[in-house]
Amino acid sequence: MKKIFLIAGLLTSLGLTVHAQQDAQYSQYMFNGIYINPAYAGYKEQLNLHAFYRNQWTGLKGAPESFSLAVDAVANDGNVGLALQVSGDKLGAQDNLSAYVSYAYRIRLNREGSSRLALGLSVGMLQTGIDGSVLNPNDPETDMPAGLHRLTPDARAGIFYSDDRYYAGFSVDNIVVQAFDNKGRFLYLPQTKLHYYLTAGTLIPLNEDIQLKPSFLLKDDRGGPTSLDLNAFLLLKEVVWIGGSYRTGLKVYDKSYLQKNLMYRNAAVAAVEVFPVPNLRIGYAYDFSVGPLQNYSGGTHEISVGFTFNKQNIRMATPRVF
Repeated sequence: MKKIFLIAGLLTSLGLTVHAQQDAQYSQYMFNGIYINPAYAGYKEQLNLHAFYRNQWTGLKGAPESFSLAVDAVANDGNVGLALQVSGDKLGAQDNLSAYVSYAYRIRLNREGSSRLALGLSVGMLQTGIDGSVLNPNDPETDMPAGLHRLTPDARAGIFYSDDRYYAGFSVDNIVVQAFDNKGRFLYLPQTKLHYYLTAGTLIPLNEDIQLKPSFLLKDDRGGPTSLDLNAFLLLKEVVWIGGSYRTGLKVYDKSYLQKNLMYRNAAVAAVEVFPVPNLRIGYAYDFSVGPLQNYSGGTHEISVGFTFNKQNIRMATPRVF
């Protein structure tokens, strides 16, 4: 129990509002952007199945645990992208389960179709819950619900540009669900905020066998500190990805409601992805805590598995395979 409240205190020290739900975080999102942008649907131009499992802050009871499964494909001669995503995560007494279907209209910007601007929309349902039986409120007279769940509709929207070398995207999550006020019996459920994602990257051939992929992701929920991920990966002989990320907070605009002495350093990530066969990719990432959690957490483990059907038609020299 003390460890659960330790997590809550550390989240507060990181600037996260205790009454606000944060989207689940993954460290290998740059290899499948559907997790942060519905306009990514169909980007690989093949039927693609992908899954994540993340065990965060190992060693702390009640620490975040997340999974996600997504499938996406193209239709209408590549001009439409479709996706289905199911996700779940748990943090202490809180749990969330969601399902979204995504539609992306992919506009050709050149004759070959290698340069596209996609407009995406996701609609789905989000279930949020809390189990008050595992909590110990300061006021013993407080009547905490043993198991409370709420099911609400939700939507996401995004825009995504890509060509043979570059990609960039912007998206917004929790467009509908954040409009539902937590009142009455839902007072104890975390409130959900809009989340904004801005990302961009490129693929740079260094020689015949090595390609470099730098990218970044800027995240903000207008609640906690703005977060920046800086990523750099090398593709070796089109068989192995190896690289890492650095995640930190930024002061992009005034957030006077945050603590004045916040430590913005968050985590460093080491990751590797391999292609045992052309259609299959397996990835592993390890997050090293470099902020307030470094003395309490054993780090974060994340596993990803992806399978692409009919991969023989994909051009490996472009970022589309990633």
